[in-house]
Amino acid sequence: MQFRAILRIVGLLVALFSVTMLAPAIVAVIYKDGAGRDFISAFLIALFSGLSLWFPNRYYKSELKAKDGFLIVVLFWTVLGSVGSLPFLISEQPKMNVAESFFESFSGLTTTGATVITGLDNLPKAILFYRQMLQWLGGMGIIVLAVAVLPILGIGGMQLYRAETPGPVKDSKMTPRIAETAKALWYIYLCLTIACMLAFWLAGMSLFDAICHSFSTVAIGGFSTHDASMGFFNSPLINLITVVFLIISGFNFALHFAAFGNHGMRLKVYLKDPEVRAFLYIQLALTVICFSVLAAHQTYDSLEQSLDQALFQAVSISTTAGFSTTSFSDWPLFLPVLLVFSSFIGGCAGSTGGGMKVIRVLLLNLQGFRELKRLVHPRAIYKIKLGKKAVPDKVVEAVWGFFSAYALVFVICMLALIATGMEELSAFSAVVATLNNLGPGLGEVAVHFGETSDASKWILVLAMLFGRLEIFTLLVLFTPVYWKS
Repeated sequence: MQFRAILRIVGLLVALFSVTMLAPAIVAVIYKDGAGRDFISAFLIALFSGLSLWFPNRYYKSELKAKDGFLIVVLFWTVLGSVGSLPFLISEQPKMNVAESFFESFSGLTTTGATVITGLDNLPKAILFYRQMLQWLGGMGIIVLAVAVLPILGIGGMQLYRAETPGPVKDSKMTPRIAETAKALWYIYLCLTIACMLAFWLAGMSLFDAICHSFSTVAIGGFSTHDASMGFFNSPLINLITVVFLIISGFNFALHFAAFGNHGMRLKVYLKDPEVRAFLYIQLALTVICFSVLAAHQTYDSLEQSLDQALFQAVSISTTAGFSTTSFSDWPLFLPVLLVFSSFIGGCAGSTGGGMKVIRVLLLNLQGFRELKRLVHPRAIYKIKLGKKAVPDKVVEAVWGFFSAYALVFVICMLALIATGMEELSAFSAVVATLNNLGPGLGEVAVHFGETSDASKWILVLAMLFGRLEIFTLLVLFTPVYWKS
């Protein structure tokens, strides 16, 4: 294990991350909200910490193996999440303790979107901007993690994307190709953010709100600058724009790269992809179910309003964004539970969405049907196919392994929350909201997590990390075999 080389990388990451704290400081100067000093202090502490890690190890540039990748990825999220909590710890408004600061920071960086803060409308603009920016930066990291890094590490069936990762990627070593891939993906991500920001602005948002909400929409994060979230704007047009950009961000970014890469626009790439087709069918089915129930119960005054709310909430919750226009937890019958369960599926692999990912659910489904066929014809050999490609059994096994680990982590986190005194429904939905990187839950966590105990917050921070790091990346560090040379 190349510990000193890894420390050098982490030091560089922290030093680079510290620079991002200057952006909210500039916002504080523009709006004269008095929060600038907090961000300058946080910048200096983070910069000093990063340089003190980097400087003693600056000459350790040895070749890193895939095994080192697990530790780097976990340190990337835990260290940056911890450093990201500095402005919340220093800030007088809102006044937050250590658990709340870490919870808010990790929720932003993992694009979970669960919050412990209330009274957002009265907070300094710099703090509001910083929360949104954390989600945007987290989204950037997630894309590179999902498209360029996890396929090399072979996490839970993601070997499937090894061949489709833009640019050839070797198995054993972290290659410079990751840097090239990252640049291309970030360029797409930036273009999407600008397009989303312009659309929001033209639809009637203020420039500040348009920038902030474009950050959390493209990152499928769910943070807002208002307590009422998207409901504050009360605009069907803004709702529709949000839905469109959530769906685009829910696609695999490697597909965006293929569609708009060096060969001009090739939109057929999306329709040919079985994962995208399944993803769109899921959104359509959820919207139809929600609309039918809302219309039948006359929850809203008109059918147009029912359709607007059904479409927005179905896409927002199932893609794991967690924006709200209304409290979906008050909807009739089974709708709140259906939407919460839909977040287990989440977005496509290689997107900024959370959950288990559509491709894995699709493969689990196909494997289930294969087992049924084998019961009828025990001697027949059935191959699982995605589109026209046969999926290796090794990948299917990895997906089953991922699913069982996901279920195990879910149960342990839920039992730990109940042990802290949280009631069962709230504990169940709190783990769903954090492990799937969704945001809002049901029961006492339907609106915010401010009422939960500090012990619960630490458990939920761990759940966010497990969800964002695709379970195995974090779980592998707890195995003795990983630390053996």
